Amino acid sequence: MFEHFPTPIILAHRGDFSHAPENTLPSFHQALQKGADGVELDAKLTSDGHVIVIHDPTVDRTTDGKGRVATIPLETIRKFDAGSWFDEKFRGTQVPLLEEVFEAVGRDKLINIELTNYSTPRDGLTVKVCELIKKHNNQKQIIFSSFFSSNLKIASQALPEVPRGLLALPGMIGIWARSFGFMFGDYQALHPHISNASKEQVQRAHRLNRRVHVWTANTPEEINQLKDWGVDGIFTDDPQTAVRVLGRAG
Repeated sequence: MFEHFPTPIILAHRGDFSHAPENTLPSFHQALQKGADGVELDAKLTSDGHVIVIHDPTVDRTTDGKGRVATIPLETIRKFDAGSWFDEKFRGTQVPLLEEVFEAVGRDKLINIELTNYSTPRDGLTVKVCELIKKHNNQKQIIFSSFFSSNLKIASQALPEVPRGLLALPGMIGIWARSFGFMFGDYQALHPHISNASKEQVQRAHRLNRRVHVWTANTPEEINQLKDWGVDGIFTDDPQTAVRVLGRAG
């Protein structure tokens, strides 16, 4: 799948995060219009088992609603305004279903799905996401990522052909994931924070025939440094800047 894209791939973190409300269809549309190779999104389950795209365990920060995502049914969440908190011109934007993002992105761009059931680890999110991917038959454009190795193991059993990236927290807390966890785990990529990325880390991953996708680079200096180190992918809040710095047409 990756061979169809330039290196490093540009993945728009929650869409065009710098210029549109995160994890919404307008944000994803803008990111692709600006030349991103794909989008990164956060998947969660509603109380009635629908896969939606939202980052936080609650709806409080990114909508005008209140409460934990896992306790709210889809019908209620869809009534929340997920756009005006960012800018009034986005008023009326809904929290999208994962399937809506599939339709919006199309089949010629990458979609990194972060499995983010960190506060509800036994809710069956990964199984539901895999079922939707099988339904849409779009395995060739998907990348899974998660801080939970258990999510990635479930994904590997359901869709072994879909590459999996292990997310690593910054600092000391992420040392195990960046070293032994990644080295001895069944992953195709490491997703480290930019504060812990290095040329040596990239070289180690490449010796294992694996990839490194770094989050989150937004300045020209950061993007150029990662390119020089030979990273395979860059997550960015500002895809337009990444496209310009890497010399690609948006």
